[in-house]
Amino acid sequence: MKAAVLHQFGQTPRCEDYPEPVPGEGEIILPVKAAALENIDRALVRGDHYAAHQMIPSLPAVLGFDGIGALEDGRLVGFGGVRPPYGAFAERVAVKAQYTIPLPEGVDAPAAAAAPSSTMTALLGLQSAGGLQPGGTVLVNGATGFAGRLAVQVARLLGAGRVIGSGRDPSALAELPGLGAEGVVDLSRPDEAVVEAFSAAKGEGYDVILDFLWGRPTELLLRSLTPRELSLARKRARLVHAGEAAGPAISLPGEALRTSGVEIGGAGNIPPEAIGEATARMWAWLQSGALRFEVEVVPLAEFERAWQRTNLHGKRLVIVP
Repeated sequence: MKAAVLHQFGQTPRCEDYPEPVPGEGEIILPVKAAALENIDRALVRGDHYAAHQMIPSLPAVLGFDGIGALEDGRLVGFGGVRPPYGAFAERVAVKAQYTIPLPEGVDAPAAAAAPSSTMTALLGLQSAGGLQPGGTVLVNGATGFAGRLAVQVARLLGAGRVIGSGRDPSALAELPGLGAEGVVDLSRPDEAVVEAFSAAKGEGYDVILDFLWGRPTELLLRSLTPRELSLARKRARLVHAGEAAGPAISLPGEALRTSGVEIGGAGNIPPEAIGEATARMWAWLQSGALRFEVEVVPLAEFERAWQRTNLHGKRLVIVP
């Protein structure tokens, strides 16, 4: 079968022939219909993701840990839990039956591959990790990418009163109000202008900050939230770290925590029981068309070309055999 195969960490995966998966106990073989190419795939291939050697324990290996497949009767299912060295960017995959979930009627394979992980990150990050309440103010730091654009919409669907989005691309920022953002922060401006923009946009304060950027933009954001006079924090702001598109580390002055009311946590800081309800809500949104997003479908044979793509303008690449 054809598959996207990685031979060495740090190299570009190649579409080539790979042995067919042989099902183990309790496993079924699924023809793959679609699998999304995401930032985590790139981090795993670089080898700098903390789970890289857990998820890719030996090489060569087929990339991709989840996707959409078809049962023998043609019904589409989402799958995960692939067994290395096999992965989702292939014509077929072996998975345990309990790691499959039927797709709702009306949701096609590319959309089902592209949107769930980012939607769940936003939903669980804002609601479970961030504690967002109806009427609250949300900042999506890094709102112009695929995940950030979905997060703006999810915040509105959860009842946020105000949603602010930040980013560097002027044309992408201009599209955010159409997705539900009340204001935007242009991160391409000089540092002090960015600090002032974050401060001006917060109104009475951010309740939840979903941060896909980290790095310098988050340092400037924290500066904007740090009082410049002796006072007690008037409002708590939960900063939920969900990505590091702008850098893996920040410089964090103590005063940014002592007096700002900022509480920093991770998007994975969620109770397990929240996942089932969030999953049902996510599929309902996709089925109803409540979320707007763009997908670009790329054949598996062109995987190397897709891998070289960098500026996707808010789209998600989905690989199909």
